[in-house]
Amino acid sequence: MLVLHGPNLNLLGLREPEIYGRDTLADVDAALEQLADELGIEVACRQSNHEGELIDWLHEARERFDGVVINPAGFTHTSVALRDAIVASEKPCIEVHLSNVHKREVFRHTSLTAAVCVGTVMGFGLQSYLLGLRAIASRLLPATLAAPATARPATAAAIPVLPTPPARASRRTRGSRQPKRPRRT
Repeated sequence: MLVLHGPNLNLLGLREPEIYGRDTLADVDAALEQLADELGIEVACRQSNHEGELIDWLHEARERFDGVVINPAGFTHTSVALRDAIVASEKPCIEVHLSNVHKREVFRHTSLTAAVCVGTVMGFGLQSYLLGLRAIASRLLPATLAAPATARPATAAAIPVLPTPPARASRRTRGSRQPKRPRRT
C-alpha cells in the first residue's frame, strides 16, 4: 500500500498542535508500519510539499501498489490535477485527514479529491491514518481471505473485513404514490 502525505505534514507535531495534535510525521509513519506488519501487508510512506511529486507517486501506484491512503492536506480543496491523478492511478484510494475539516473554515469543507476516493476518514488524528489503512486492506483482501487455506498468507486471517451496512429503507411521506413494498419476515 502507498501512503501519501501532502503539503505541510512534514511539520506535524510543531504546526498548530491544537488542531493536528502532537504526533510527528515519524510517529504517524511508525504507527502505519506497525499496523501493516500486524495486517501482513507492506506499506510505503511518502511526504511532499509539491503537487507534481504527489502526482508522480500516484502514477507510480498504477504499477507498484495495490491501494493508496492519501492525506492531500491543502491540495484537498484546490487540486484538480491531484484528483485526476487519483483517477489515473486506477487503484482504490482512501482520503484521510487528521482534523475534522467540517469543523474548520468554510473553504475546507469542499474536497475535490473525495469523490474519486473509496471513502474518507477524518477527525481522529493519527487514528485517521490507521483506520484508512485498515479500510483499504479490508477492501482489497477479501479475495485473499476467500482463497483456499494453502493459497492464503497466514496473516491474512487476522485482517478484519468491514461489514457492509444494511440498506436503509426510504421514508415514504403521506400521500406518496410509491407502491408499498412487501414486508420481510
